[in-house]
Amino acid sequence: MRVASVVLVLWLLIGALAAGQRGYFGSSPGNCATVATVAVTVVAGPLNYVGLNPRVECPELPQPSP
Repeated sequence: MRVASVVLVLWLLIGALAAGQRGYFGSSPGNCATVATVAVTVVAGPLNYVGLNPRVECPELPQPSP
């Protein structure tokens, strides 16, 4: 259990490092796609360094009629 916790923390730290290197922490998030892309990048962890470049697009929600 302890080893799994250490591996998980290292995995997330590597993902946060990758997100930082891509400049995702430099500005405030503008929309849900930005927040989701940062989260997926952090969760992807070391996979970022073997070519994975996750990006998320959020669908536009329908607007209520006036």
